[in-house]
Amino acid sequence: MMPIIIRSDASLDKFKALANLLDTAFRVPGTKIRFGFDAILGLIPVVGDVIGTLLGGYIVQSAASFGVPRVVQLRMMLNLWIDMVIGLIPFAGDFFDIGWKANTRNVALMEQAMMDPEGAKRSSRRVLVGLTLASVAALALVVFLITWAIRSI
Repeated sequence: MMPIIIRSDASLDKFKALANLLDTAFRVPGTKIRFGFDAILGLIPVVGDVIGTLLGGYIVQSAASFGVPRVVQLRMMLNLWIDMVIGLIPFAGDFFDIGWKANTRNVALMEQAMMDPEGAKRSSRRVLVGLTLASVAALALVVFLITWAIRSI
């Protein structure tokens, strides 16, 4: 059964404004580099990244209440998870945060799901399957290298 997606441009505008505040509210003078409060919060070790993730989680939770398909919600959660985990790495994570813009990505996914739920589901399935296969391949490579190193000793 297809979920009913409540389409409200006013609601979507609210999430776009939140994503802008979190991801692109400020510009580095003399450049096109934009960042938001998520990157600023990320400067506070661990706590800042958790707070940023909780704020971004509001967008994901709202997508769920709008009837966005679960596979799209999973992709949105993956965006937030990547943002938080890499954001935990001192300095490098802060620069990653500026480029990744998980909240902007998630609002775009929400908008796509509201306009074309089936297309958003297909796209999200492909991304999630691809990442799963890549993760399994990376794990297999690590196991192979460890086994090879142990046998070489």
